[in-house]
Amino acid sequence: CEDCGKSLIGECKLHGPLIRAKDRVIPSRARLTLPHYLTLRVLELRAGNQQILGVFAKKVIQKRTQFGPYVGQLSTKLTCYDESRLVLQVLKDGGKYFLDTPNEDCGNWMMFVRLARNQEEQTLVAYQHCGEVYFTTVKPIEPHTELKVWYAADYAKFMEASAVFIKEESDVSPLPPVAKESVDPWICSSCGSTFATFALLESHQCIHKDRI
Repeated sequence: CEDCGKSLIGECKLHGPLIRAKDRVIPSRARLTLPHYLTLRVLELRAGNQQILGVFAKKVIQKRTQFGPYVGQLSTKLTCYDESRLVLQVLKDGGKYFLDTPNEDCGNWMMFVRLARNQEEQTLVAYQHCGEVYFTTVKPIEPHTELKVWYAADYAKFMEASAVFIKEESDVSPLPPVAKESVDPWICSSCGSTFATFALLESHQCIHKDRI
């Protein structure tokens, strides 16, 4: 304590505790890459203070606006699986790799974009170009609208997923009708979660194996 000139363990009983100044919190790499006309919103708060985030437009975003490339770590296993986000893979040097984002410092803002559950809420398509994944708007996005993505037709084939059809997008070629077995949900025997394709189920089961 500089007031009484003593070296103490803990607080000074005579002059009291020090006034603690905290460092400024630095946003993660993913949050810092967010374009100025987009914003993150907390949609849900789960156990352990886990935030479920969504990306929303702050102004009108024109159709055919391209975002990317998606930033992630190339991995043969998916270490971070979130059922509300797309599973992304790319071809690199003849191999097929996951774009893994185990934390916010390993990716960019695109990791926060949630998947579209139906054609009405889809605003983006994900596709692969020159070993990178990009998102492009398929219709104008109004302010306060959440950006939601699904695979483009060719990329859906690559990911062994079904295509989502956009009514407003006449130049997006739909996939042929998928076989019955690819429509039925795949169920995880460990936790009961369901998946649209076997590839997604297989990626999910890798997480259970790693935990064991």
